[in-house]
Amino acid sequence: MKSTKWSVGYASDIMEAFQNDIFPYVGTRPIAEIKPLELLNVLRKIEKRGALEKMRKVRQRCSEVFRYAIATGRAEYNPAADLSSALEVHQSNHFPFLKADEIPEFLRALEGYTWSHLVQITTKLLMITGVRTIELRAALWQEFDLDNAIWEIPAERMKMRRAHLVPLSTQALDLLNELKIMTGNYRYVFPGWNDPHKPMSEASINQVIKRIGYGGKLTGHGFRHMMSTLLHEQGFDSSWIEMQLAHVDKNNIRGTYNHAQFLEKRRDMLQWYSSFLTEHRNVY
Repeated sequence: MKSTKWSVGYASDIMEAFQNDIFPYVGTRPIAEIKPLELLNVLRKIEKRGALEKMRKVRQRCSEVFRYAIATGRAEYNPAADLSSALEVHQSNHFPFLKADEIPEFLRALEGYTWSHLVQITTKLLMITGVRTIELRAALWQEFDLDNAIWEIPAERMKMRRAHLVPLSTQALDLLNELKIMTGNYRYVFPGWNDPHKPMSEASINQVIKRIGYGGKLTGHGFRHMMSTLLHEQGFDSSWIEMQLAHVDKNNIRGTYNHAQFLEKRRDMLQWYSSFLTEHRNVY
């Protein structure tokens, strides 16, 4: 099964998508009886929400399920394979992000968000750490060493399957200490609303962004592009930035990768970034 090759976080996201968007509609149907139009109508429910990238991934995973069913004699036809042309295409090659002059107003809007303080803090931490959304949402308290201001994300939770050290700015520590009071008794730093034994849902952060008026202008993943752009504009070394973002280094020699590489340089860089937002926007 492909899930054995996925990171824990990615596998969790896929299962969450199936539980929310597929199983309620066709989960009890014999797989051999599911027709293209039936599956198309299910996928269009995701499409209507504007979650085009998620819809694309769910269709791909559905197609893999049908291929497995065919290979094991449970079905004879893959209805998901022919649906891509009938569904809206996600045109953007990158996630929407804010330019420097758009950030102050966004931060003021985020500070005024009162629906959920937990998700507000989560969004701020995503913005100042530069990690991927799933890496933050599925974070465990045991991964954090607050005394030494370091967060170690284990390899199995990383997209590239390499452990990743994230230095924590003083602003990040303040937010985490506030969270400790709220969720410190749970395994997850950001527990789910309906089930605290599961991480916060994929939609939570993007829902905040949408509610404060930035739907279509920014996504949770867009914070990474925003950070990269600002740090490059300020002249920080590209190697530090790429290491912080845990990007693959395509150079085979440098690709040997030491997950502690540039740690103190990255610590100074992230402190500058957090302080830039704090001092100029006064949002924390």
